Amino acid sequence: MSGNGGSGTAAAGAEKRPNELLVSWFVRSGWSKGELARQVNRRARQLGANHISTDTSRVRRWLDGENPREPIPRILSELFSERFGLVVSVEDLGLRATRQSASVTGVDLPWTGPQTVALISEFSRSDLMLARRGFLGSSLALSAGPALIEPMQRWLVPTPQAAQISQIPQPDPEPTPASRRPGRLSGPELDLLESTTVMFRRWDAQCGGGLRRKAVVGQLHEVTDLLQEAHPEATTRRLFKVAAELAELAGWMSYDVGLQPTAQKYFVLALHAAKEAGDKPLGSYILSSMSRQMIHVGRPDDALELIHLAQYGSRDCASPRTQSMLYAMEARAYANMGQPGKCKRAVRMAEETFTDAGEWDEPDPDWIRFFSEAELYAENSHSFRDLAYVAGRSPAYASLAEPLMRRAVELFADDPEHQRSYALNLVGLATVHLLRREPEQSTLLVERALRTAKNVRSERVNTRIRKTVDAAVRDYGHVAEVVDLTEKLAIALPETAEAV
Repeated sequence: MSGNGGSGTAAAGAEKRPNELLVSWFVRSGWSKGELARQVNRRARQLGANHISTDTSRVRRWLDGENPREPIPRILSELFSERFGLVVSVEDLGLRATRQSASVTGVDLPWTGPQTVALISEFSRSDLMLARRGFLGSSLALSAGPALIEPMQRWLVPTPQAAQISQIPQPDPEPTPASRRPGRLSGPELDLLESTTVMFRRWDAQCGGGLRRKAVVGQLHEVTDLLQEAHPEATTRRLFKVAAELAELAGWMSYDVGLQPTAQKYFVLALHAAKEAGDKPLGSYILSSMSRQMIHVGRPDDALELIHLAQYGSRDCASPRTQSMLYAMEARAYANMGQPGKCKRAVRMAEETFTDAGEWDEPDPDWIRFFSEAELYAENSHSFRDLAYVAGRSPAYASLAEPLMRRAVELFADDPEHQRSYALNLVGLATVHLLRREPEQSTLLVERALRTAKNVRSERVNTRIRKTVDAAVRDYGHVAEVVDLTEKLAIALPETAEAV
């Protein structure tokens, strides 16, 4: 039975009822039973589950109520999630949830220093070796809902004494030379590691995630080697901070090129490293990146939970610029949940808090310096744009978004270091013009975005351009400028896989 991805044990002759949830998703997908079977088999082979051999009769039995064994439920979850562009969990498909270990979920990990180092080292090595688009090992899948939120809440739990950084990499009364090598890192070398991380971040902002992702992952792996040596506590904290920033950046670059499960795993590992570094503001920033990803995959309620967790955890130590960014992301979550009153309040709080950034006595860390006046305008305008879509293409919310988005475009146009943001906001402004029923203006902005996209290795930019053009064709396919734009798109952005 296992060779066919058969059902789990059940009483002989037990009556099954059709799985109405799975039937609903299946009908909406437009797939035939044969096509779904082929996709399941293909994905199983990519995961190394070569014993899986599904056919149309097996698919029919799933629809009729049979519960397949793992990894079939997880494969179906991934396939339907990709088909609809949002997280479709095993439970959403009406399939029995099975309890998985931490290594399978990829999210519920032990919050201790040695395990954090080992997991980052293992995952970054797998990433570098396998280099498969979306498949790092046999167990990587995007987590959402309680499976994601509950483990992240442990970020706020104080670290027990046994796992304090002073005892990393492995608490041992008498560490031997074999288990704990003496540190070989000098002060200038540590400074260079930190400055290299800043350089990688600049490259990402300017060129997109596709160009330097593997270099960042390689640097992260090197840092985990250093963390397995004995260092003074202050040095170990700085190394964990570097690891957290590099893991977050690897996650962000993975997100940018469309590797969503990979991105989430890096974000989770980054949060663990930030906790070991004792850097709560950095942890809140990592949670904001996770929140942005959840909005991207259609889980705004999860995004809001993550942002509230970030705000609570850093309320007494984050700079005004960081707090402003968190309010802006809170507004995005509320917008996508269709809550205009709370969205507008969060937008106002983001604006008011940002005005305090200039009076902050201490310099902001490099990871938050991206949140400029242009970025504030961009986030708040996207919140109003998202509200417009949720409210049924409301022209009123589109009118609120337009001046903010236009100002963001103007500011990013003069900033050569943030060309990806420039392209994204050109596309954002184009969508606003579509909402305002102005397709001609929209096509001009998309053409400008296309010119910028040539120099930015970002699948996120390319995807948003394609979706905007698709929307223009759907609503205004008879307009000459739109017809011309589709031809330019086919030349500028052919549908090819992106190297990462």
